[in-house]
Amino acid sequence: MLSWGETVDKKDIYQQMIEIEEQAGQLHDALSSMKKQIVLLLEENKRLSIENQQLRKILKREHAQETQEPIEAPVAAAQEGRASTSQVGEGYDNLARLYYEGFHICNINYGHLRTEGDCLFCLSFLRK
Repeated sequence: MLSWGETVDKKDIYQQMIEIEEQAGQLHDALSSMKKQIVLLLEENKRLSIENQQLRKILKREHAQETQEPIEAPVAAAQEGRASTSQVGEGYDNLARLYYEGFHICNINYGHLRTEGDCLFCLSFLRK
């Protein structure tokens, strides 16, 4: 029977072990990178799902309002080229409603979903 030193060169086996270790490190790095990408995609998917849900609620609510409210008064005011004070208040109310439904109304992130709580820019805009 042959001893270990006689069958395999010790330097060759050590070099093979180093190469396998490097390959394992590269594989680990690739898996870590993919994991980070998957986390980002999952977060974006969740954010888009929430935004989609909010938009569906808004669309459903607006559709219900359109079927209940007559539209002659705003149309007549627009045709005459004048804006009534109720339209100004209505615009503010619409922005406030959008904010409380979870969307930004500030000029920085307008229309984007608020995911981190209250926005100081939006709140200062509402207080004007």
